[in-house]
Parts: sequence; structure tokens; C-alpha cells
Amino acid sequence: MKARDLGKMAVPVGVVGIVLLLVVPLPAWLLDLLIVVNIVGSLVILLTTMYVQRPLDFSVFPSLLLIATLFRLGLNVASTRLVLRDGYAGEVIGAFGHFVVGGSLIIGLVIFLILVVIQFVVITNGAGRVAEVGARFTLDAMPGKQMAIDADLNSGLITEDQARQRRADVAAEADFYGAMDGGSKFVKGDAIAGIIITIINLVGGIAIGLLQRGMPISEAVETYSLLTIGDGLVTQIPALLLSVSTGLIVTRATAESDLGTSASKQLGQSRTSLVIAGSAAVALALLPGMPKLPFVLTGAVLLFAAQRMKSNEAKAAKEVLLDAAIATVGPAADTPEKLIEEMRVSALEILLAPDLVDLVSGSDDDLLARIRGLRRKIALDLGIVVPPVRTRDSVELPSATYVLRISGVEVARGEVPPGRVLALGDDLGSLPGTEVHEPVFGLPGKWVPAEMRFAAEMTGATVVDRVSVLITHLSSVIAENADRLLSREDVRVLTEGVKQVNPAVVDELVPSLLTLGEVQRVLQRLLSEQVPIRDLGRIYEALTLRAKVSTDAEGLVEAARGTLAPAITAQHAREGVLRVMTLDPVLEQALLEGLRPGDQGTQILLDPNRLEAMLRSFAGLRTTVENQGSTGVLVCAPALRPALRSLISMHHGEAPVLSYSEVTGSGVKIEAVGVVRDVEAIAA
Repeated sequence: MKARDLGKMAVPVGVVGIVLLLVVPLPAWLLDLLIVVNIVGSLVILLTTMYVQRPLDFSVFPSLLLIATLFRLGLNVASTRLVLRDGYAGEVIGAFGHFVVGGSLIIGLVIFLILVVIQFVVITNGAGRVAEVGARFTLDAMPGKQMAIDADLNSGLITEDQARQRRADVAAEADFYGAMDGGSKFVKGDAIAGIIITIINLVGGIAIGLLQRGMPISEAVETYSLLTIGDGLVTQIPALLLSVSTGLIVTRATAESDLGTSASKQLGQSRTSLVIAGSAAVALALLPGMPKLPFVLTGAVLLFAAQRMKSNEAKAAKEVLLDAAIATVGPAADTPEKLIEEMRVSALEILLAPDLVDLVSGSDDDLLARIRGLRRKIALDLGIVVPPVRTRDSVELPSATYVLRISGVEVARGEVPPGRVLALGDDLGSLPGTEVHEPVFGLPGKWVPAEMRFAAEMTGATVVDRVSVLITHLSSVIAENADRLLSREDVRVLTEGVKQVNPAVVDELVPSLLTLGEVQRVLQRLLSEQVPIRDLGRIYEALTLRAKVSTDAEGLVEAARGTLAPAITAQHAREGVLRVMTLDPVLEQALLEGLRPGDQGTQILLDPNRLEAMLRSFAGLRTTVENQGSTGVLVCAPALRPALRSLISMHHGEAPVLSYSEVTGSGVKIEAVGVVRDVEAIAA
């Protein structure tokens, strides 16, 4: 049988043997052997608790505690049977009854009672209380620890496997302290049982000696009292060892070393305290009547330890200076891997002023938790997986300021003053604070004290907390720069995801017709026009058909837009109505005639005056529609759409431009809101 199989069988066989102890009489020699095993086993458990670095490294302790307690009670029953039946319970109990306590009943009772008081009143009660509080606090802290793990995972500080392991450790820690809370009750009950069994043995033994064996009362008291005290000491010493083990394991905090190393290191961290203590010991030796040698010897040891600490500190300081000098002399320690790691630029980054670190509190609604929710929302809305957002503080930023970076370049910044909330509305004159504008929508507002939140709401203002302001700003930045955030590796991962459900379309498109780089360029252009790419299967089907005719990027984008037309139109429709702005037919024909191919796609060549008049007409019409509380899209011929969209976005920012084919096949109700003309140029 293998050693592993023996380990599997040892505990079940041992538990069955413990049960047999309760009913089967044992010979004295076997009882001696089991008592020695009990004492040595308890000592091994005690030493193991001293050398573990954290309680979870000895997670089997609660179960061992129960088994050891049951084993000890079984030995109590077996020894009681021998004491009452034969007046003899083996050499070990006899040795404890005669040699250890000097054969004196009084001494034996005193030692036994002292051990019981130490175990029951001091160690067991303290360990039980610590275990109870530890279990309660561990359970209360579980949600916060889980959120902290999720925050680290969301920030990219740990991997999925590391997060899974940490969650398992948190659950195991809660189970361990819960088991220890119950296990401490075993120790307390064992102490009570030891006292009761000792009293029963003493009274029962004297009664048997007097009534059954006809002993004189003095002989009966001496014989059975010494045996009972010996039996009690034999069982109370292992019980005391296990009680100490319980106290050590529940009070043991996670450390990087065992108990002895941690204790010596932390007790010796203050040289001054050792000098004072050693000097005090030597001074006590000078008092009249005090023994000189113990105090002088103890003081000398402490002063010697303090002197050794001084030399070690000097040596450590020299090593630090030497390391600093080596680092200053040359970059010998700067390996290529280290430099590459330091040069790596985060795709998304949030810099916080030092007074804003409270936003990352580890709670279930802090900045990191909200970023995780934002990444999920962006994935469902746009169809891209936002890279992990690196969050760190920067002492270079002004107070209450945050900065949003993409690929190491600042793209936006704002302010979220600590202890305040943002009140948005038009009638904020009665509220204290400096007037500001919300960074995304430009709404007027004021940062008011957090305690005035209710007062601000009573004025009709919309109150937003600091984290929401930052997250809204970050969401806007991600949406505006989604094309920059879509890397080639992201495209590969997305393509692999499509291949799992639709392998035929992927195999036909990549790399037979298009490379990953060409697919990335198409997807980036779609994202730059705020077109979601969630439906990658249909996008790839459209690209496959178009790529067989031409791999021109502009044509591929239009093909993809054609298959996504209903979704694009629905994105701009309000309550089933799409409000459209059209081009004057004469102007549209002129724009079509002015189309010219270029390196960046088709361009419009037209008289600058006509173009300027058209752009002013579009801007005025767009403003009119927005003032009516609505939004409008510009529609034009399919061949004209890419060039016209580029022209308008160059002068008026992002503006939706759709083709006739996209609008007519959408199934929504169309409402014309105006015509874009070049009237000024014609009049001129």
C-alpha cells in the first residue's frame, strides 16, 4: 500500500479506534502507548501552529482539534475503567501520580487545580472569545474583500487565475474562522469534562476501595487519589497544549515568516527599549536583599543584544549606501525586460490628485467598481472590450483634479472637489459654490457641500456625486475614442469569438480575402462614426461579399453600414421617428460631380464659396432642430455620404450623415425638417 493510501486510511481507522476505546477494555501497556501518543501528538500540533505563516496554512486544525479531544476523552474512559477495576492504570499514570507530584496528594491536587484554572479560565476563554470575534469580523469583511479583488481585476493588477485564487482564499478564511469558533467550544467542553471525570474517579475509587476491596480509608484515599491525580495530569497536559495551540492559531495574523522569527524580529526592532530594560535589570540587582546573579545575567543579555543590533544596523546602512552607489554608477541592473516594462504605455489611464484617492476606497460603489460596470456597458453598447483602466495618483496635479489619458496622452481633465456633490440646474443662485459647467454636456452647475445635497434637490437641481461625474466623463472619452482603443489584438480576439459560433464566415474572410489589419481599419472607421460593431457576424458577411469585388476601405465600410442600416437608423430615431435634413437637388448634383478619389478616400472639389454657404446652412438648420428639443440627421446619395461626412465632421465635429439606402430600408417613420442649400453663393 502506498504512503498516500495510508494517509487516507489513517484518520478513519483512528476515529474507529477512538470509538472502541469507549467500549473495549485495554491492557495497561497499550494504554501507556496511547497516552504517550496523545502527549507527543499534542506537542506536534502546538509546534506546527508556531511555524505556520498564516492560519489557512493549517486549515485542518479545527478537525484535528475535534479528533484529539475525542481521543483524549476515550483515554479518560479507558484509564477510569482500569483505575476502578484493577487499582492500576499503567506505568505512565503511576509515574505522574508518584514521581511528578512527589507522591503527595495535596501537591497533586494543587498542581491539577492550577492546570485546570490556567486552561479553563485563562486560555480557553480567551481563545474562544478571539475565535468568536474573528469569525464575526471575517464574515463582515467578506463583501469588501470580494469587491477589492474585483477592483484589482478590473484595474488589471491581477489575472483571472489570481482573482479566482484570492476569492477561494477569502471563502476558505471565512470557513476556517467559523470552524474555529465552534472548535473552541470543544476545548472548553473538554476542560469541564476533565474536572467532572476526575471527581468521579476520586469518589468512585474511594468507594470501591472501601466497599468492594475492604481497604482502610487511609489506604483507599492514598491509592485512588494518586491514581486519579496522575490520570488527571496525563490528560490535562495534552489538553493544555491543545488549548495553547487554539489560542495561537486564532490570534496568528498573516505574516511572511513563522512565529519565532516574527517575534524575534519585532521584539528587537527597538534598540532603545532593550538598553532601558537591560539597564533596569542591572539597577534592580543593586537593591538590598535582591539576588545579584539573575538580574545581572538578564541585564547583560539584553545589553549584549542591543549592542549586536547597533552593529547590524550600521552594517545594513553601509549596504544601502553601497547599493545606492552602484545604482548611481551605472544601469547595470536595468535589464531589457525591466526597461520594456517601464516603457509600456497603458491604453487607458486615470490620474488622480492626492486628495482624490478616497474615490478608490474598495467599497461596492467606488471608482474601480464603477469602471468595471462601465467596461461592461461599453462592451454591450459598442461591441468592443475596453482595455483595463490603470488608476494611480499624481502629486503633479492640482488639488481636486483628475486627468484622463489614452496611450499616455492627456485627452481630458476635470475637477471633483472632495466633500462636495455637483448640483445641475438653471436656478442655483441660492446655493453656495462657484459656478462650473459639467464636462460632458456643458450643463451649468455648482459644487456644493455634500451635507447640502437635500437642500439642492429641494431647489429642483439634479445632484450628482463625484464618482458619477468622473465615470460619465470617462464614458464620453471612451465613446469618442473607441477607434483608437481598438487594437489589432482586440480584433483577433473578437474574430476568434465570431469563429466559435460562425466559423464559415471567418474562414472565408480572414485571411483569404482580408488581413486582420484591413478588418481592423474597417471596424475603426465604423467606431469613429459611432456605429456599434456588436453584430460582427453580419459585418463579416458583408465584408466577404464586398472584398470579392474590391478591398477599398471606403467601399468596405459602406458595405458594412448597409448591413447595419436598421441599427444605425434606430440609433438616431426618437420614438420611432427619424428627423432628416436633405440636400438641395442642385447642390447635391454639384457635389456628386465634384467627387474625386484620394489617398484618404473620396473628396469633394467644389467652389469654396458654395461649400462655405452649404456648411453655414447646415449649421443653422441643425441648431434650429436642436432648439426644438430634437435631433436631425443629414441624408444624401450613397456615393456622396463618405466624402460629405468627412467634410462636415471637419468643420462641425461629429454629425450623423446617412445615405438614402440606409434610411429607406430602416422601417422607421421619416420626417423632413429642412433642406441644406447654398443660397448665398447663388445670390452672389
